[in-house]
Amino acid sequence: MTSVGDATPDPASYPVTGLAEPVELIEDRYGVPHLYARSEEDLFLAQGFNAARERLFQIDLWRRRGLGRLAEVLGADYVEQDRATRLFLYRGDMDAEWARYSDDARLVATRFTRGINAFLDWLDEHPERIPEEFGVLGYRPARWEPADVVRIRSHGLTRNLESEVERSRVVCAAGVEADLVRQGLQPEHRTVVPDGFDPCALPDDVLDVFELATQDVEFREGSVRRVPRDATSEGSNNWVVGGERTATGRPVLANDPHRAYSTPSLRYIAHLSAPGLDVIGAGEPALPGISIGHNGTIAFGLTIFPMDQEDLYVYELDPADATRYRYGSGWESMTVLREPVRVRGEADREVELAFTRHGPVIRVDRQRNLAYAVRTAWLEPGMSPYFGSIAYMRARNFTEFTRAMRNWGAPTENQVYADVAGNIGWVPGGLAPKRVGYDGLLPVPGDGRYEWDGFHSGDDLPRVLNPDEGFIATANQFNLPAGHQNLGLGYEWTNPFRHQRIVEVLSGQRRHAVRDSELLQNDQLSLPARRIQALLSGVDSGEADLRRALRLLRDWDAVLGADSAAAALFEVWRSKHLGPGFARAAVPKAAAHIEAVDDLVMLAELERPGRWLPDAAARDRLLLDTLRTAYAEVRERLGHAETTWRWGRLHHSYFAHPASGAFSELQRARFDVGPFPRGGSSATVNQSAYRVKDFRQTNGPSFRMVLDVGDWDRSVAVNTPGQSGNPSDPHYRDLAERWRKGTYFPLAYTRDAVESLAERRILLVPA
Repeated sequence: MTSVGDATPDPASYPVTGLAEPVELIEDRYGVPHLYARSEEDLFLAQGFNAARERLFQIDLWRRRGLGRLAEVLGADYVEQDRATRLFLYRGDMDAEWARYSDDARLVATRFTRGINAFLDWLDEHPERIPEEFGVLGYRPARWEPADVVRIRSHGLTRNLESEVERSRVVCAAGVEADLVRQGLQPEHRTVVPDGFDPCALPDDVLDVFELATQDVEFREGSVRRVPRDATSEGSNNWVVGGERTATGRPVLANDPHRAYSTPSLRYIAHLSAPGLDVIGAGEPALPGISIGHNGTIAFGLTIFPMDQEDLYVYELDPADATRYRYGSGWESMTVLREPVRVRGEADREVELAFTRHGPVIRVDRQRNLAYAVRTAWLEPGMSPYFGSIAYMRARNFTEFTRAMRNWGAPTENQVYADVAGNIGWVPGGLAPKRVGYDGLLPVPGDGRYEWDGFHSGDDLPRVLNPDEGFIATANQFNLPAGHQNLGLGYEWTNPFRHQRIVEVLSGQRRHAVRDSELLQNDQLSLPARRIQALLSGVDSGEADLRRALRLLRDWDAVLGADSAAAALFEVWRSKHLGPGFARAAVPKAAAHIEAVDDLVMLAELERPGRWLPDAAARDRLLLDTLRTAYAEVRERLGHAETTWRWGRLHHSYFAHPASGAFSELQRARFDVGPFPRGGSSATVNQSAYRVKDFRQTNGPSFRMVLDVGDWDRSVAVNTPGQSGNPSDPHYRDLAERWRKGTYFPLAYTRDAVESLAERRILLVPA
């Protein structure tokens, strides 16, 4: 099967079903499409057409996974994943759903999906141009419905269901206090085990269905694996600097959202221009609009605001009827749906979907006569992840922006804001449950004692406009002002190290420029390393290897560069030896249930022992004992000569295609990108979380953007490994090296700037 671009170049024009007038598409030398239409209706149709032209396999797979329609093209191994995903589809009132976003939300989704279908019409006439993944897997892409855009909810960033279960395991083993080693709470809070919940009764597989519903597609022979999601992928940095602190007097806004890595990139940069709308930036290719960027008047960038939107409910079942559960003083019946699942090469299979008043049932424990269901805000109207950006991307000032964010649902976000009048601001958003009588940190009985009393209004959340500091930064850290800490929005926040480093740098700059934001986005200084270095100044050993290890770390600048020997030792020590060693010393009964300790909690205890460690002597023994084993491991992995050690020899980035498991070795070489040596860690501004077992980076900033607010053509961006989803296209991997080195390309906005970078011109004409 020939892929797009293999046999002939892209046509200079495409007939597009549904267009009223021609749309001009200019693709610049970095693969960014600039779409110029004469109406917004044509613009969104053209955006859908172009998304399919560039990312068809990616968005088709996104739709199939999200709707629970994998088995019809991939076979019986995927029936269970289809069933799991269907449990988490939006099944509510569609009029209420559309109304939550904007007045024209249904129209926008309709035009966008018509554009996707128009490209499929074109492929029907040019079957040789179908992306080759479909040929390898043996099926064709499917048509879309407008509702597909918003009914799919399982691709969003969610919290805190997994943490409730992990906390239960620790509480069962060692009590509530022990879990603070795994996850510190902010504001300071002590949870209690809800009356009627037994943390030791949770089945080991209680989250299997939920994880199957929210994971990516695994292309492997045999049964589909359950792949637990990596919570560290929920991150991001953003900041905005006011004109009084910049070299030009104009604000600078920077954003680098952190998500899992793959080819093609999760995000796609595009420019959408029509009368009344001229917006550029990044969005998700399967959705209309732009979620991170600017519209010529305002700029916006997002990070995760770690609000708790999920609860696990536990039900006592009626011994005489397992479809009834205890609620109040009686029994209440589950809603049970039976749906056919089409299966490739076989007859349809019927799956059963059960729901309580709180949400989908994910596990029935017949031995204990219990059932488990998920209540999540993201099954409420208006919660399609990122789709709400179609409202705020049109705002013209801070008032309009906050009004658009008032109804924002998912994912929960910190938005930073800037405009050409010189204003800067912060607007968090997300649908926040009002819990009655409990904190959401542990599963609760579903018998009516633990309920939500509606949701907080977006107006209940804090906002900031033009702060005295002259800048605003967020990095998923605890940032609730004192007056908002009693709302119960959540207690589990990302460690503050990235935010602290951003503030440290920005506070020292009075003439901040775009280049300074570029450097800061690529900053790899580790504040945990700097704090642990201070502890090592008072520790000594007579062992030769420990003396070498101590010297290497004491003489280091605490920068986790890919070429650093000390960085290799420190990260192996911190993640594989010191952290687990601290858990064993602090909470020995629960250590086996703690996959990773909370570094902020560990650092506080190392600096002032007494709560988890008996005294400074015990602290010093822990440091030396774990450093000894870490040094031995690094020497085994990288050789005896420290001069040959490099963090990047262990830590690496690799961008795998989602269907890589179904490819031959030759095909994988074409579709996968990498590996690249990588610096940084989860604690550095240049975020680079990794799997401890092999140090492969799991997520980070695939897309980066720095905006010069008001002189827009001086803005820059990068998107790795490239913009295109076609491995034969030069823009499939052309940005990977630029991203790796921390360099950017100009984000052209004005027509003159776009023309100066134009590489390919395509005319979309009414069919």
